[in-house]
Amino acid sequence: MPAPMTDRAAPDPDLRGELASLLPHLRAYARFLLRDPGPADDLVQETLLRAMAALPQFEIGTNLRAWAFTILRRTFLEQARRRRRESAALETHSHLQLAATPHPADLADLSRAVWTLPPALREALLLVGAEGLSHEEAASICGVAVGTMRARLTRARSLLASRLGTPMARPSDTDAES
Repeated sequence: MPAPMTDRAAPDPDLRGELASLLPHLRAYARFLLRDPGPADDLVQETLLRAMAALPQFEIGTNLRAWAFTILRRTFLEQARRRRRESAALETHSHLQLAATPHPADLADLSRAVWTLPPALREALLLVGAEGLSHEEAASICGVAVGTMRARLTRARSLLASRLGTPMARPSDTDAES
């Protein structure tokens, strides 16, 4: 009969010790994957945090090393996907000229303008603009249709542009000039 959940609430100290003993092996694997010690150590740290959080779900008698390596690999793949998505977004918007260092007053104005937006528009702007989620992901989080999310985002950008007194550049305008 499976052990009751109360027995699994606190991870076994021996199990935590075994997980800690895997640290050199996890570091070696992470360094192999990333070829850079700094990010590799960050990956191992994230892996250990996730493993410790999931330790109550670990099934005693199964391979702890394989379990920890699976967590590390999945974390690595998740981070790689995120980096690719961020890189693609930067390439897509590379035609936009960004100021090297925005003036603090400009940032303060932007922050104030964002907080004057209605909550639904502010949420759309933050999920898609700041968090980098796709329209589909943001729509799913908010429980609305993708078209509604796109409309909210367009409206939020338009309101921000008008409140900041800057014209809103449309991608078709900049593409025509190229």
